[in-house]
Amino acid sequence: MSSPLPASRQPSPKQGARLELVGLRRAFGAYTALDGIDLSIEPGEFIALLGPSGCGKSTALNCIAGLLPLTGGEIRVGGERIDQLEPEKRGFGMVFQSYALFPHMNVRRNVGFGLSMRGIKGPEAEKRIDAALDLVRLGAQANKLPGQLSGGQQQRVAIARAIVIRPPVVLMDEPLSNLDAKLRLEMRADIRAIHDQIGSTTIYVTHDQDEALSMADRIVVMSQGHIMQIGTPEDLYQRPNHVDVADFMGFRTRIPGRITATSGGSAEIEAAGARVTGMTRDTLNPGDSAILSVRPEDLVAVEDGSGIPVTVTTMEYRGRAFFGSGKTADGSDLYFRADQALPRGARTSVRPAEGRALIFKAARTGSAA
Repeated sequence: MSSPLPASRQPSPKQGARLELVGLRRAFGAYTALDGIDLSIEPGEFIALLGPSGCGKSTALNCIAGLLPLTGGEIRVGGERIDQLEPEKRGFGMVFQSYALFPHMNVRRNVGFGLSMRGIKGPEAEKRIDAALDLVRLGAQANKLPGQLSGGQQQRVAIARAIVIRPPVVLMDEPLSNLDAKLRLEMRADIRAIHDQIGSTTIYVTHDQDEALSMADRIVVMSQGHIMQIGTPEDLYQRPNHVDVADFMGFRTRIPGRITATSGGSAEIEAAGARVTGMTRDTLNPGDSAILSVRPEDLVAVEDGSGIPVTVTTMEYRGRAFFGSGKTADGSDLYFRADQALPRGARTSVRPAEGRALIFKAARTGSAA
């Protein structure tokens, strides 16, 4: 990456300040999209809001940006409320999923638009635009129109436009969803590198767990307008605290069962015709209803019949191994890894790798952070 933006300026009064969401609520008629969100973000953090469509993550971002008014709660920067301020007065940078570039303006004018709206012109504006274009590696494309650029280049223009105003907070709403897989990987690395160089706080909305895990300092997992868990990528990947969080962290198999034994932080569950031991963070007792949760790569087909009986429904090759899906006798879906292809309809058994299964108490409700 190129050199960071020049530091020759008066610091923004919001730069280096903590951003706080306090009891954030947003309703659309009878539908509550955000139901009391509390979140404190430190200066310079990269925060990912992660969750499925409709969980409230984009609504939260738009409320922070000022594009949606709150129906309850407060947004504070450095202890001062900003939720009554108009979007342009908050001074935040925004990167949209659709790029939102002006098609009749060349790259340079697109990047400089926010500066002109703030009355920054002349040599200072040119210096900032040059630095922003250099940072996103688009100096050679400065005179092209957006329609002459690739999708990845257009997204870089959108990022340059957001950071050229030197915002204390950069808001990104699923900025990579329109790009192909290769470009997404490249842009993930670029966005994190840009974040590290400019020093602004970044709040990044995504439904892609790989994006969140690879870029964020902390991940906020949301579901139905609530925060389910907040933690580092390692925390959430290894120690999800709720079955819904586990599902979003790749634990695709969820099989209901009943606890047969417990010991410290582990439990044994009888599920789909087999007994399996897994780790748990819940208080469980023999006889409790529970859910066995495992990632596909950690649920392995075994030939000795010692695991969960399954009928194969699909099988695909992914380079180093085969991955399949199947049905248990009770109709549960599961996803597993195999060393060789198994035909559809074949009967086999699968067992979690040692220490890789999680067990959750069934019918848990509410949020946790």
